[in-house]
Amino acid sequence: MTQAKSSTNWGAFSVLISVFFFWGFVAASNDILIPVFKKAFNLSQGESQLVSVAFYVAYTVGSLLYLAVSRIINEDITNKIGYKNALSVGLAISALGTLLFYPAANTGSFPLMLSGLFIVGLGFSLQQTVANPLAIALGSVHTGSQRLTLAGGINNLGTTIGPLIVSFAIFGSAASHDANIDVESIKTPYLVLGLAFLIVAAILKMSSIPDRPALEESSEQTQAEGQRSSVLQFPQLWMGMLGIFVYVGVEVSTASNLPAYMEKDLGFPISSIAPYISLYWASLMIGRWTGAVEAFGFPAVTEKIVKLIAPYLAFAVFLMVNAIAGHDLSPFYVYGFIILILVGADLASKGNPARMLLIFSLLGVAALFTGMATTGMTSVYAFTSVGLFCSTLWPCIFTLAVSGLGNKTSQGSNFLIMMIMGGGIVSWLQGMVADKTNIHQSYIVGVLCFSYLAFYAWKVSGILKSQGIDFDKKIAGGH
Repeated sequence: MTQAKSSTNWGAFSVLISVFFFWGFVAASNDILIPVFKKAFNLSQGESQLVSVAFYVAYTVGSLLYLAVSRIINEDITNKIGYKNALSVGLAISALGTLLFYPAANTGSFPLMLSGLFIVGLGFSLQQTVANPLAIALGSVHTGSQRLTLAGGINNLGTTIGPLIVSFAIFGSAASHDANIDVESIKTPYLVLGLAFLIVAAILKMSSIPDRPALEESSEQTQAEGQRSSVLQFPQLWMGMLGIFVYVGVEVSTASNLPAYMEKDLGFPISSIAPYISLYWASLMIGRWTGAVEAFGFPAVTEKIVKLIAPYLAFAVFLMVNAIAGHDLSPFYVYGFIILILVGADLASKGNPARMLLIFSLLGVAALFTGMATTGMTSVYAFTSVGLFCSTLWPCIFTLAVSGLGNKTSQGSNFLIMMIMGGGIVSWLQGMVADKTNIHQSYIVGVLCFSYLAFYAWKVSGILKSQGIDFDKKIAGGH
């Protein structure tokens, strides 16, 4: 049994979270590329979602390649080359993908654009496989979920900034109009991003991040592990795999179909949609900054105060970057009241990832039904608030799914990363439903996704308790 770590290795963790920023920057920027490509290449709503398909299916392909290489060498590739080297290799692969944007933009080739995004996603697949369990391992298991939430908050700093930078690169100033769409302008931000990938890869090589971190396990976990020959025999994992699929699906599809809804149904010009996409992804940052407070080990009273302050600090970051970009902030102030729902839900969860997953999934269902039942800005705020309720779902699902896996954690992580393809598949599915009905009502797809997550949250608690894992006890012992 590995000795538990009592505090977070902040030095290594601060370097690690840089890759989380990149994932968010690119993922959210795709939501700006979708309407641009749809107009430039005369695509249907379903066809435009191929941007999401290419990017997110790459995670599955990357994970399968990872498994194949591990099988060939008869050893887990991450354990063989080390976590730090795997992160650097993943960043180098993503950098190669950004290079394709240069010839793709010059020739106006949609397939080549998709190929570039696919290769970027391949690199991200390896990075995600390593970085998520590493974030959990860099400190006490009691605060692993909160540490992953904090990393997610940095991810969403990238998602908040990404759409604004890419939108500015394509449209210019906030006053620009759709006539100024120029596919060639896309190449510059992605080439700069590729250079950043390589710089961070070099920094990671010189960092204090451990090559082979110790993965904590209890005696109950060790016993449960010994009774299973395959990692897929752990029900929390295979059910969690479907959970990751539908979670990433509803998170991505809600945002990627929002521009078309705002343009077609509400009459927004494409160039005016970026601040709302930025707000959606900033909502995840708001939620994750709130959920990450527990990772710092504040006293109980201080923790509650900080939990009220943290989301509004994140909201202030959103307002600041949009003010710098020259956008009108007046439509967004009312959102501050919606954030109070998030704060109440977070306090009610009491740090238990299963309880948090249940509460936030049910709120996601309510937000989507509200958006579908209303029109105008009320519906936009409702759909945007889905970002608040998706904010802590990834660390909750991931933590619950890998709990009890012991030395099979890396393999389990790989299977979970494989399911990120849900971001592309569910987005494409919603796009197809929208083509058959309308975009407004196509959000029923997201309702079904949240419904499964609520079921998983209810079911997994009993599964883990039967293996001797009780997060309420862990949390009580950790504070």
